[in-house]
Amino acid sequence: MELFVILFFILFFAILAKNIAQFFKNENSPRLTVPAVIVDKQRRTHHHHSGKHHHHTHSYHVTFQVESGDRMELKMLRSEYDMLIVGDRGRVSFQGTRYLGFERT
Repeated sequence: MELFVILFFILFFAILAKNIAQFFKNENSPRLTVPAVIVDKQRRTHHHHSGKHHHHTHSYHVTFQVESGDRMELKMLRSEYDMLIVGDRGRVSFQGTRYLGFERT
């Protein structure tokens, strides 16, 4: 049982450190706005079990293709995700891995 608790805390702090590092990397990245086309949308379901309780959450991801042909997948809120359609053309704004917005042209 002690080993389980130790492993849990190691995993918890590793995930926390990764998220903090990503936050600071995004903060230090330039805010960019570039022409892009929406090429894919994904709603991912995450299942959680806690004793007798089972629940799930969703995360929303959109893949943008920029003029160079490179693709980037950005996570966003459902309200933003619902307004975007595969094939939309416009300008995507982002900072590191952080989605800032999309304006259709």
